[in-house]
Amino acid sequence: MTNDLAGNVIVTEGITKEYSDHSVPVEALRGIDLSIQKGEFTAIVGPSGSGKTTFLNVISGLDSVTKGKVWLNNKLLSNMSSKELSDFRRDNIGFIFQAYNLIPVLSVEENVEYVMLIQGVPKQERHARIEKILDDLGLRGFADRLPTKLSGGQQQRVAVARAIVSRPALVLADEPTANLDSKTGIELIEMMRSLNQTSGVTFVFSTHDTKIMERARRLIVLKDGQIEKDENHE
Repeated sequence: MTNDLAGNVIVTEGITKEYSDHSVPVEALRGIDLSIQKGEFTAIVGPSGSGKTTFLNVISGLDSVTKGKVWLNNKLLSNMSSKELSDFRRDNIGFIFQAYNLIPVLSVEENVEYVMLIQGVPKQERHARIEKILDDLGLRGFADRLPTKLSGGQQQRVAVARAIVSRPALVLADEPTANLDSKTGIELIEMMRSLNQTSGVTFVFSTHDTKIMERARRLIVLKDGQIEKDENHE
């Protein structure tokens, strides 16, 4: 497997995730082998119950697999302690959620800065990165505003800025456009696609949104915890 890790941000080998539902075992993932290369813009799609969110949770280390192995940025997740995994996730993964998850008492700048503060990035470097990412995402002039003073689309742009500014190996986005109108959703996807192309950040989406599916360069369809289809749309 070691040779297969080169150039890949994610590699999974035979991953299975089993839950217990009233003492009855339920397999949410059933033996998934998958690799995602650096710089991909990939959508994981499928009906409710297909395993999309479970897959995102196990490749990020938020949940453990029942069987199989997950490598993220050449590191085997199962070899890490919970503290090591938490630190590794902080430094290597940016998260974008359907509900934005911004800290309401912090300004836009402070929300975006938060992870870099924990990482110990020097102040001058933090401010330079924040200025650039807010500019890239059309948020110049919004640095001092609180999230409650922003529209839904603006809040999700702040969430994107926060996810990317710490320069993670991977950004995981779980239904990022679900709370946005169609026009705002398209604008956000195009911004993320532009960031993907200019910075090489790897994006993996879990989504029902056809707007993301149409713009993804790779589409992975899950059904009953297995990969039904894996297509490249270059």
